[in-house]
Formats: sequence, C-alpha cells, structure tokens
Amino acid sequence: MQKCTVFSSLLSALILLTCIPTAVHGCDFAQPACGAAADGDVIIGIMLPCHQKVTALHERVKPERFHCSDFDLESFMLSLAIIHEIEEINAAGFLPGVRLGYLMCDTCSYASKALQTVEHMLAVNTSLTVKCDYTNSIPTVKIILGGLYSEVSIAVARLLNVFMVPLLSSTSSSPELSDKTRYPVFMRTIPSDIHQTKALAKMMLHFDWNWVGIVYGDDDYGRAAFQSFLWDAEENGVCLAFQEVLPHYLDHLEREHRIRQIAQQIRSSSAQVVVLILRAELVNALFQEMIRTNTSRTWVASDSWSSSWSLAQMDGINTVGDILGFTFIAGKSESFDNYLKNLAATPGGHNLFIEKYKHIRFNCTPECFSNTPLPYCPSNDLLKIKSGDACNITHPQEQHDDYLVKSLDTSKAFPHRIAVWAVANALKKLLKCNNSSCSGEINFPPWKVRMDIYKCGILSLVLQLLQELKNIEFQLEDQIFSFDENGDFVNGYDLVMWEEGSQHRRLRRIGKYHISNGQIELLVKHFNWISTVNNTTPRSRCSESCAPGSVKKILNVSCCYNCTLCVEGTYSDDWDLHVCKKCPNGTWSLKGWTECGPRWESFLRWRDPHPISMLAAAVFGILLLFVVFVIFLVHRDSAPMKKAEVRLSCVMMVGLAVSFASVICLMGRPSVHLCQARQVMYAMGFTLCVSCILVKSYRTFLVFLPFSQITHRQLHKLYKPPVIILVITSLQGIICLLWLLFDSPDIDDTPPSPQSMVRLVQCSEGATFIGFGVMLSYIALLALVCFLLAFKGRKVPQEFSETGYIIFSMLMYLFVWVCFIPVYITHGEKRTPVQASAILVSTYGIIFCHFVPRCYRALRGPETDVFERILRRCGLESDTEINIDIHARNTAFKRYDRFSVTSTTTILSSLETENPSDSEVVVKTDFDEKIHPFSRETNAIRRRRSISF
Repeated sequence: MQKCTVFSSLLSALILLTCIPTAVHGCDFAQPACGAAADGDVIIGIMLPCHQKVTALHERVKPERFHCSDFDLESFMLSLAIIHEIEEINAAGFLPGVRLGYLMCDTCSYASKALQTVEHMLAVNTSLTVKCDYTNSIPTVKIILGGLYSEVSIAVARLLNVFMVPLLSSTSSSPELSDKTRYPVFMRTIPSDIHQTKALAKMMLHFDWNWVGIVYGDDDYGRAAFQSFLWDAEENGVCLAFQEVLPHYLDHLEREHRIRQIAQQIRSSSAQVVVLILRAELVNALFQEMIRTNTSRTWVASDSWSSSWSLAQMDGINTVGDILGFTFIAGKSESFDNYLKNLAATPGGHNLFIEKYKHIRFNCTPECFSNTPLPYCPSNDLLKIKSGDACNITHPQEQHDDYLVKSLDTSKAFPHRIAVWAVANALKKLLKCNNSSCSGEINFPPWKVRMDIYKCGILSLVLQLLQELKNIEFQLEDQIFSFDENGDFVNGYDLVMWEEGSQHRRLRRIGKYHISNGQIELLVKHFNWISTVNNTTPRSRCSESCAPGSVKKILNVSCCYNCTLCVEGTYSDDWDLHVCKKCPNGTWSLKGWTECGPRWESFLRWRDPHPISMLAAAVFGILLLFVVFVIFLVHRDSAPMKKAEVRLSCVMMVGLAVSFASVICLMGRPSVHLCQARQVMYAMGFTLCVSCILVKSYRTFLVFLPFSQITHRQLHKLYKPPVIILVITSLQGIICLLWLLFDSPDIDDTPPSPQSMVRLVQCSEGATFIGFGVMLSYIALLALVCFLLAFKGRKVPQEFSETGYIIFSMLMYLFVWVCFIPVYITHGEKRTPVQASAILVSTYGIIFCHFVPRCYRALRGPETDVFERILRRCGLESDTEINIDIHARNTAFKRYDRFSVTSTTTILSSLETENPSDSEVVVKTDFDEKIHPFSRETNAIRRRRSISF
C-alpha cells in the first residue's frame, strides 16, 4: 500500500511538471523564472523572490540555469498583493479602455538571478539584442516593481540604467539607492534607511540603551545600513560593544562557523541589546544557535526581518528574548484577504507560483515526512504548511482556504499596493485619461522624452514616466502619498514588538516614528517584557547614568565612564552631562550640587538663640551693676562698703558697664563703625576697671608688706590713685588711637571657603592684628601685675584686705583670655561669639568676686566685735591691754584722709607668741593727720607688737 502511495505522489508531481509551459527563450519552468503573467495594454514587471535561495551556488562553474529552493511564503504573498491590485484597477476601470498586464519573475533572493529575470522581461521576440543605442527599442515591460532586497535592487537598477526602464521597489531601503546620479531609474514607496537608522538610535535613546552590539550582513544593504547607524548612534550617545558581519550568501561554506563565533561573541558581551541588520534567513540561522545555547537578549530588528512570519513561527522563538523593530507603514485590506482565500490565476493568464503553493499545501506527500524524504520534497519548515486534509482531497489545485490570511501579516503588503496605485496614477496622467477614455499612446517607450519650454525659450528633456512618478500625488485609504526629490516616500515607520504567544510570536504595533520631527510616539504605555523580571525595561549600559550633580569621566569609549561629582562653584542639572557648568556671578554651589544659589550671610542675628542668650547676659550684667550701685549708695556708711571704697568701686562699675555695652555692639550685622566702637569700648572700659583693681592691690602691697623706711617712703610717693587710674587708662586710649589710625578694624573681606555656602560678615581687627594684640596684652599685663601684688599679700586676713578676690578674679580673667587666643586664631568664623563670651565671663568674674560679697555683708548687717575675733585668731586674750598712741607730730598722710580706719585696715605683722600675757598691742590711728606706722617715737612698751589702722 505504501508503494502505491509513493507511486501516486510521483505521478502527480510528474503530471504537474509536464503541465507547466516550458518555453521562455530556452528556459523551462521546473524552476520558474517568470512563472506568472497576464496580458494587457501596458505590462508591468514584477520581480520578487518566491524562493529563499539559490542552491549549490559555490559549485556553479558554468553559465547554467540557477536552481532555487525553499519556497518563500511571505514574498509569495507580497507578489499576490501586486497582482490583486492590478486586477482591482482593471475591474474598477481606473484607466478607461486600457488594461494593465503583468509579468512576474522569481529572483530567488539572489542578485545574479534577478539580472537573468530582467533579461526575460526586457526581451523583444524572446531575445535581448545587444546594442549601443536602445533609443528605438520599445520593451514590452514599461516599469518593474521589485526587488525585495537592496542587494538585488542595486544590481538591477544598474542594469536598468542602460535601458532607462523605471524600477519601483517597496522594500529596498538602502541609502545608496537615493543617489539619483547613480540610480536615476530607481524609486521606492518606503523611506530610506537613513531614516530607519535614526529611528533605531532614537529608540535606544528612548529606552536608555547606550551599550549595544550589532550584526550586519556582508551585502550592500547591510554595509550601508551599518555605516548610517554608526553616525546616528554616535549622535545619540550609543556605543557599540561589538560589531560582527555575516556572509550574505546562505550556502556560504563558513556560514555555520561564523554564526557560532558571533553567537559566542553575543554571549560573552555585557551588551544586553543586539541590533541585527540581516536578511530573515540569516536571522533564522542565528536564532537557532541562540535557542540551542539558551541565550536570551533584547533584539532590535531592521525592516528586512522585523515582521518576518517565518521567524515568528520558529520553534523555541519565545526563548530568545524580547524583539523590537521598525516596519514600514502597513494597512489591512479586506478585499486582498478575500483574494488570498480564493487563490486563482488571472483569467487569461497563468501563475505557476499559486500552483506550487497549492501543491505544497494540498497535495498528499506522506513520503516527505519520513526519515528519508525524497529530493523533490520541500524543507521541514514548508512541510508545516501542509493541510491536515491533504490526503483526503481529490483535486488539490482547486482547493481554497484561509491559511495565508491566518498565518501571515497581510498588512505588510500595503507598500506594494501603494506602488501599483502610484504607477496607475502616473499612467493616467501620462496617457491623458479622463472618465471615459485614454487618448495617449499605449505602446510608449519608458524613456520617451517630452519637450518642456521654460522661460527665455529654454528647452528641457524630461524622462516622461519617471517624471510623472516623481510628481505624482495621490490618495489611498484616506492617506496622501507622494515622492520626495530622491524618489523616496517619507511616511515614517511603525514600531512593533514581538509579543509572546503560546508557542510562537505575534506582532503588536506599539508606536510610530515620525520622520518629519524625528520623534518616537508610543501608542502603548505598558509592554510585556520577556527578558526581565517584574516586567521592567531591559538595561543595557556600559556604565550607569550619572545623576544630576555629577558628570562623566570617560574611560575608553564615550559610554564607559565613571561618575564624578561637580566641584565647588560648578553644578550639573541634567543626567549624563560631560562638563559641569560654572555658577553665575553672585552664586555658588557645593560639591555635587545640581544648582547654584546665593551664599547666605552669617553674623550674630538678633533673632538667633545664641545672640539672644549673650544679649540677655549683657543686659542682666548691666542691671546687676545698677543694683550693686544702689546697694553701695544705700549702705555707703557701713563697714563693708567703706572697706570696698565706694568711690573706687563706682569707677569699676562704670568700666564694667562699658564692657557689657561692648558685648551688645557685637550683636547684629557689623559695620565699620561698630567694629571700631566695640573694641575701643571694651578696651577702655575693662582697662578702667582693672586699673582700679591695681590701685587696690598696690595699696595692700604698700601698707602691709615690710620695706625699709626709705623704700617705703619712695613707694608711697607713687601711690596716687587718681593719677594711676588716669595714666593707665590714658595709655590704653593711646594704644586704641594708634590702632584706629594705622590698622583700624574693618569689615572682613576674606573670600568665603569654597566648601561653604556661608559668607561670614564679621569684623577684621586690622590687617596685621597688631593693634588688637597690643590692646589685649596691655590689659593682660595689668591683670598680671594685680595678681602678683595681691599674691604677695595673700596671708593678710580677708577681713582687712581683698587679696583673695583679686587673685581669683585676675586668674579667671587670664585663664579665659589665654583660652580665647587659640580659639580666636583657629576658628575664624567663631571669633565674634568667642570674644563676647570671654568678655562676659571676665566681667561677671569681677562682679561676683568684688561686689557681690560686699553687698551680701552690707545687707546681712554689721559684724560684732571684729577686733576681738582678730585678736583671738592671733592668740591674744580679750582683756589684752591696747595702747593707742596718737602722734600728732607726724602728719605725712594727712592728704590721704580717705584712708580711714575702715578703709585701710590691714595687719602689718603677726604678734609674737612668747609671753603673751605680758604683751602689749599698740594700735595707731589717724583720722585727720599723717601717721607713720613705723615711727620710732612710739610709747616704749616691753615686748610689744604694733597694729595700725
């Protein structure tokens, strides 16, 4: 039974071959060259591949016929679209009285085979005579529609340049074909690849891909598209991780080896996006290797395979990753779909390609599915189109179904339909057709010229049919179409994504590319990405984007870089900038900033917490001085106040009040006058206070320490409190005056630190700080002298001196200002608050050491029997005889009557310890006259010690 089946299949195939016409200038149609034709008044040539390749090309050693294989279902559908539109135009009577015919030849996707088909189309009386001048030759074919690939169109257009027969393509997009000096007869109903590569680069920019690989074919289309893409990629910041080339010939001996090499390169590269500028057959071979090695990437398709039906139906196509690409503007036609469902040759013509398709689809050939298929069997991919009812059909050539409509994207045929209508509109104008007839010459040569008279009588010769095509503008399905100066359409592209199906892929249009403005318009917001987790957009970058605030530091190529922060005074306000921008005048920025801004001024503002606290402390100190002053006035006759010397203390209070007022001048925005005033106020006020303390220290030192009579007398000559205070304070005034004259304080104009946005508005204590240093050193010297004088009298009982308070207050002052100096030098921005704090601490130290204890004693009341306690401390009994000898003769201290017993009380020496019962104490006082405490004219009393007040 099986032998009978095989025999019947062979017989049917033999019958089919014997039924095919066999004479076109010696060619048979077992491998049809021009296998479809229909008569007409004007013949249009159709040159598309119905087979994918020429077999055993590398074995061809003589000029024999080409052997084609692998029936191309998609190209077959495109040729049917042209035939259908021709039949539609004839049926509609678009050219009244004129019928369009066609002659369709198979190029087998090979340029040399296409040239052979051109010979058949241009042959006159089955021959093409070689001539030097073809002006008088009138070929039957007036225009050729095709070819499918740019490689073929380039070769055919060069040949047609000899005969000046127009070539109108709907798929060849090489930029080279736009050169009208080299290809004057070529036109196309699609844009040039110049626009496609721009669209590809824009798409990568849109999805933030800047690190891509590219594989292109070693043909005119691939090389031209690759060069164009290089320019557009560079303009859009896209870099090539690798670039590989594949032989364009499918049966090339090294093709498989090169595909494995390229697949390894793709797997080893960090680029996750790969651009394929290849024919669909080469992409198929590459994808088979990707599927075998389980490699997934994001693939960007060129127009040559972006809508390939055969690739979408590959087994395992869902595992290769995401596929995006641009296709030409497409459009569905219900009339064409119905034509595909009822395929038949044009009445009066023949179509061997339809017969072959039906043979593959409906003939019963079970032997082709065996392990050892016969040589005439189609490839495994073509066997997939076999109808399930093939062996139950009696007449396969009479069968019809909707397989082509369901399996192929028939909207791809839209540019081919446009091409037919463009020719029809050009012929309508050329043949001078109206609604009823066409009056022009039908058997015209394509190169017939027309004489155009321009201004000034100049004549111009124009190629008539080409000129009509270039100037034509027509409407189809609510769209207006026309050619540009290069003979190209500029109607843009559709952006498509290959969505994942159950086993295969389906195309989904997700956007458009507008050539007019060079922008991509997305029609779908959310895509179903396959190669990424959580449906996120795939990433393909050599380096991550540099955020605003940083710029690129290029490593080896422009897309590989490190991100470095912008330095101070510069900024970057956008992603992936190469250079930081400089801040405008009056503004600044810190490291890594995205914008510049004005520096804000820093000074002790009245509303800030720190200045408020210091201001409160200064005001409180002034109020405290006022309270002390009131207490001193009220209790001025009490013993504690007399000991403190009210008038001298009041002078000290004035100096301290001025020091507190200088702290207030430190607050707020400084000015030149405030800078000068606050330092002078502090210098004079605190110097006045310390000079009074110096007087007290000198008085204790002078009265209670033993010196020789001559020395003591000399020292007493220097003790003139008003003069001392005046001289000391005047010296400080001279220092301040010289300071203001030669190195005056001013507003500090030191530029702010580059690492700071704060502009310090503070005072500079002069250019050299000499005046400021001398002023502080002078006060420190006075404080040190006070400390030394008080330290010498430190053993005097506190009831009769203030040495302890002086020592402590001066130590506090020296300690504060010694600490102030290094802080002041090292922390320039903290100078003002540090100085204010030092002034407050030192002034409060004097208040609490000199005035608060006196006020406390005055408010507590008079002390009882002070002398008795002093004597008891010295080891004397309370009933010890005290002899007071008043020497009226010695009146040396009369002019210092202010030093009364209450104000000058001091212990000169301690009492002797032996024979305390026999001891006498002589107390000498003088209220109105001069007293010399060490006069030899005292009462002679045995073993006595003198105590003088």
